Amino acid sequence: MTDQLHIVSLGSSFAAGPGIHPQDEPPAARRSIKNYPHLLASSLNAKLTDLTSSGATLLNITTESQSAPFSKVTFPPQISKIPNDVDIITITAGGDDLGYIGGIFKDVWNNAWYGKAINFFIKVFRGFTSLLRKTPSDEATGDLSPKELVDRMGTTVDEIHQKFPKAHIFLVEYLALFGPETKPGRDVGFSQERIDHHRNVASVLQSAYGEVSSTRSEWCTRVPMHIHSQSNALGSKEPWVEGLSIRLLFQRGPMFHPNLKGMEAVANQLSTLIKNDK
Repeated sequence: MTDQLHIVSLGSSFAAGPGIHPQDEPPAARRSIKNYPHLLASSLNAKLTDLTSSGATLLNITTESQSAPFSKVTFPPQISKIPNDVDIITITAGGDDLGYIGGIFKDVWNNAWYGKAINFFIKVFRGFTSLLRKTPSDEATGDLSPKELVDRMGTTVDEIHQKFPKAHIFLVEYLALFGPETKPGRDVGFSQERIDHHRNVASVLQSAYGEVSSTRSEWCTRVPMHIHSQSNALGSKEPWVEGLSIRLLFQRGPMFHPNLKGMEAVANQLSTLIKNDK
């Protein structure tokens, strides 16, 4: 009888699943029990340790504690909670290091009529304003240069591998928010120029995933969800991500984040890779 596979998931909101109900404990993590880590573990009948937390940076995975907004909860570096019997480690992170989603929300508030209208209500919703704590400059990559992001991501996976050398690491890319069918004014409340800007930020992020995984291929695999999800971005017939709406605001839904279909798609892709790797 073989031992049960043990999966550990690390990273930020695109793995945690804020707004996808029901949410997991503690509430400050803004983590769903229907995020891709949970769905993956269920499909493989695996044990899961889900350490993902919305707002986490790569530094919060390895060296820095993360303070949850509007809460006294502080999460230690995620690496410190990885159990020794781990077999597989999934990581989705780096967007918060670039101010990626925060930059999108900033454009909504600055340009869309509904963004301006709901700006009055933001403080009512616990944790919502944390998305704006990082406001990137007009540089395409916000706080970090592309090289700095690659270095930080590389250091992150190297530290994890050094501590858990038997575990295989899967770098799971962010789902695409802006695809070929995304239209300004209809699907997002800002211009084509700003859509292109945020696509550029996403491109820098995905390039880092590729560069880091390609030089560590024996124990680190890239999961190319960004390309795989282009036809399911905002404005598509079956989006795997959500935009911004009054309905989602009041339901505290997954605005500019994966929805349940997106999480299912990531879990299915990962499940296939893991099964084929056995």
